[in-house]
Amino acid sequence: MDNRPATPLGIGLVGVGRHGTRYVQHLLHDLDGAALTAVCRKSGGGTYAGTNIPVFEDYRAMIADPRVQAVVVVTPPSLCHPICLTAVEVGKPLLVEKPLGLNGQEARSMVAAATQRDVLLMTAQTMRFDPTILLLREQLRTIGPLTSASLVSHIETKANVMEGTQGPVAVGALLEIGVHLLDLVRFLTGEEISSVQCTITPASIAGPETGVRAELRTSGGISCALDVARVEAQRVGRTEWSGTEGTIKADWVTRTVTRVVNDGTSRTWTVAPHPTILAALQAFIHAVRTGTAPPITGLDGCLAVEAADACYRSAARHGVAVNL
Repeated sequence: MDNRPATPLGIGLVGVGRHGTRYVQHLLHDLDGAALTAVCRKSGGGTYAGTNIPVFEDYRAMIADPRVQAVVVVTPPSLCHPICLTAVEVGKPLLVEKPLGLNGQEARSMVAAATQRDVLLMTAQTMRFDPTILLLREQLRTIGPLTSASLVSHIETKANVMEGTQGPVAVGALLEIGVHLLDLVRFLTGEEISSVQCTITPASIAGPETGVRAELRTSGGISCALDVARVEAQRVGRTEWSGTEGTIKADWVTRTVTRVVNDGTSRTWTVAPHPTILAALQAFIHAVRTGTAPPITGLDGCLAVEAADACYRSAARHGVAVNL
């Protein structure tokens, strides 16, 4: 029996740059329950790359198109706020790539607008769908109450100045990369971030930061150290968690998880890969079709951006503790 929906959900995609094209490929080839019905990019007009999908230059016109039933936003964070408010105004659910906004104030207003109009807003914090992270989360409960953690993400250097509504907007490593780790602290502990101490390199007046060191404390007293950087080569993505009964290390680059308990016994898992963007899209489409809450809400995305704001405030004060 074919259980696929008779009419696919029409998706309008804003942003088809390097990251946005990954969304395009999944929407074109991997999702039975949805169809890419429109795209929006700077050079509008015509159809998209050998398809009959219309290309809009103005996101407002694309969102207003009746073929678009839901909106996916894969743009620089400086553009997310006006696009979100436009979609919310006409009642169309939307999925927004992390970070949800350029700052906490924008992100909070996006959440408030969606809540007021009862419009589904999901944040694509895609690392929550990473199979290595999911296995880590499952195993954390086996090492007793958590006491401390370290999270490291080093990603290759790339051009990091993005176009915004008022011209170029510099986005540094904290908001682009570190926001993943800030969200993971909440996701893995089930606790809120209560305070941060942060330093960045170079200082903010010298341009977008390429290195971030932060010490976080959760509402339950777990101490978490973050190390985020843009590097010339050798991507790194790893985390280590300590509990009263053992430790767990996870590496999402090599897709391995290792648990060592206090009696010295250990076990290592190797995790099969799974596309995280595809998983995020599937979760979004399911939430829209069923009228249920998405697994990563707009508020989740907002809280990660607000934690990044607190890190910037701490760095501006030479690393003093800032409470959230």
